[in-house]
Amino acid sequence: MPTASPSMADLDAAGAIDREEGDEMVAVEELSRQTEPLKAGEMDDNVQWDDYLLYRRNYRGPRIHDRDITERYVIEVIDEQGRPVLGANVRVFLPGQERQEVYNARTYATGQILFHPLALDEPVEQVDRFTVEVQKDNVLQQFSLTRFNAQAATSFTDRWTVTLDLQQQQLESLNLDVLFLIDATGSMADEINKIQSTIFDVSARIDALPETPNVRYGMVTYRDRGDNYVTRSYEFTPDVRDFAQNLNTVFADGGGDYPESFNEALHDALYSVEWRGGDTVQLIFLVADAPPHLDYAQDYDYAVEMETAARRGIKIFSIASSGLDDQGEYIFRQVAQYTQGRFIFLTYEGPTNGGAPGETTTHHVDDYSVENLDDLLVRLVEEELAYQNPQLARMQ
Repeated sequence: MPTASPSMADLDAAGAIDREEGDEMVAVEELSRQTEPLKAGEMDDNVQWDDYLLYRRNYRGPRIHDRDITERYVIEVIDEQGRPVLGANVRVFLPGQERQEVYNARTYATGQILFHPLALDEPVEQVDRFTVEVQKDNVLQQFSLTRFNAQAATSFTDRWTVTLDLQQQQLESLNLDVLFLIDATGSMADEINKIQSTIFDVSARIDALPETPNVRYGMVTYRDRGDNYVTRSYEFTPDVRDFAQNLNTVFADGGGDYPESFNEALHDALYSVEWRGGDTVQLIFLVADAPPHLDYAQDYDYAVEMETAARRGIKIFSIASSGLDDQGEYIFRQVAQYTQGRFIFLTYEGPTNGGAPGETTTHHVDDYSVENLDDLLVRLVEEELAYQNPQLARMQ
């Protein structure tokens, strides 16, 4: 993030200086601290699978809306050249003539979907296999997926690879939809200011990636019931200047109690803007510091919405901001894991999740590296796009 020395006008405008008390140096130090880049680490719970399952078993925090993901199958779709297939439709049926569909999803840029039988609404404990159909561009493949408990423990696999006879063309430009889902309550002022100040740099770096993406930016901001709004949606735009203008209207206010209206916000992120779907890499960056209200009588359910995102091929990267508690960490990791995203967490100097940017966190994570948040966001976008670039994908 580029930084500049603050002028006296900047300090006066910020109300940060009191000449009568002679504390200009304190004001300068405070403004300098506020312009430090946010730092963050990341955790891919689908890669660190055993650690994630242990973390889930040990959770003793406030209630959450759980989905049993302990039984997991990775279904991977590739073409005859071994390249991941983006946007293939994967449908899962109970065996038999009735063809009862129990799950469907669209492959991500990795060519993958995750299938969790125990997370289904249908009771499937007695089902020993499923019929899976994979289709893209009128090319269809079918196979029988046998479950773990129906096989010898030494022979099962959690990865099933399907090859489609497709004539995929190397695209000159990939479609990319990026939506920022931002908690705009009072405690989020610092994070919002940092995003506002770096969005041009981040977008320019994304535009310059080797895949030269055809990128659009959208946004949903949210607060809580009782504030002057609950959610606000900003349609996707290919013009980063338009997006920045929308972003610059966002300011932190309200919130009141600790939880916020994340359930409704995630629903609006999926339904109130026009995602392109199809052969588009679709990403949500959730930036928030509080869990959702789970006590509203009439509300959406984040667990249902994360399943909808997975079905539509929308990947969610959860960014835990200062002060996020154990319940919020669990839910943010849950949403990211289910949609094959990453759990990202801001890091700080002290022993708490707050204060000046640093190298530490109190979240339940190990073996992470720290980098500037804007660098991390660009890298994650680059990794997603690279899966559709054969030469770069081999380097991942």
